[in-house]
Amino acid sequence: MKILLIGGTGFVSGTLAKVALEAGHDVTVVTRGIKPIPAGLKQITADRFTPGSLEAAIANAGCFDFIVDCFGFKRPDAMQDVFALAPRCARFAFISTDFVYDPAFRQFPQPETNMHFLTDDSYGANKRRCEEVFLNAAQNGGFSHWTIFRPCHIYGPNSKLGCLPNHGRDPELIARILRGEPLELAAAGTLLQQPIYAEDLAKVILSCVDVPKSCCQFYNCAGPEIAESATYYKIIADYLNRPLKIKELPIQEYKAQHPENISFLCHRVYDLAKLKADGLYMPQMPLAEGLRIHTASLLH
Repeated sequence: MKILLIGGTGFVSGTLAKVALEAGHDVTVVTRGIKPIPAGLKQITADRFTPGSLEAAIANAGCFDFIVDCFGFKRPDAMQDVFALAPRCARFAFISTDFVYDPAFRQFPQPETNMHFLTDDSYGANKRRCEEVFLNAAQNGGFSHWTIFRPCHIYGPNSKLGCLPNHGRDPELIARILRGEPLELAAAGTLLQQPIYAEDLAKVILSCVDVPKSCCQFYNCAGPEIAESATYYKIIADYLNRPLKIKELPIQEYKAQHPENISFLCHRVYDLAKLKADGLYMPQMPLAEGLRIHTASLLH
């Protein structure tokens, strides 16, 4: 396929570009030109947050089989997707987040049909506003060849480790464990997680192109295993040959001090039945193996 990625040098977008290249696709990335791009990629330089920059940059780029927005965060970004990018592709995907769901109304496991969403000014609420732009476009008889993905915690090389406060994406996590420091984990790490390996997520996204029924659909994206957050950290500690020490961070106290992080303070377990039933790629990376690969990548 001829693929265009909005983004391409970040963690998720970079992994998607790598997996797409390895699968033999022709991949162009839209970046601000700040970071070098890997060999094999084509580049369009633009800053989507500067009015008119993206539109001008892609004016002569032609059309694509598949466009993926890896770098959309607010409603104007989704509007840009609908009006500037959708006419240039046969299929479109938007990477949303599991943080769209309101933690107070989560089910166990959480299905896509749970329609309780955050409405504040959080990251998840703004991603939901992006989703609504696509829904409105389809309901009004316009853009309908989109698919939206809601990944939970994404891990893998080229990212920081950590899935839970106070050690989410903690650049010092490995050093702390090696020094024997206790990790302050919300609810002592008893909250359940279902992390997805970044390459698995990339394969899920790429697979939607061959599934016509995935148009105008939302999919939870999570890994094949459910584990306590403490288990996530213990796998890392075991790889480092160090004991895991945990200090409980009382969840109610933390929630009162950091209401902006409420989406971390719940079980993040997902129903993947729709993903399987519709025939998309099913994530396969075992958590222990993926975390060992991730940890090893940060030691070299």
